[in-house]
Amino acid sequence: MKGLSFSWKRFLGISGVKTKIARKTGVPTTKGGLEKKLGSIILNLLFGKKK
Repeated sequence: MKGLSFSWKRFLGISGVKTKIARKTGVPTTKGGLEKKLGSIILNLLFGKKK
């Protein structure tokens, strides 16, 4: 069937748990999101910029 896929992580509920953790802590669980977050923290420490 076209457009139908299966995700074992979604089936086990891992995706939902990761989303809840990310929302509560404010820290992304994806590789790209985590890199972006850490990069902004380091730049803020170096240059003292505040959002």
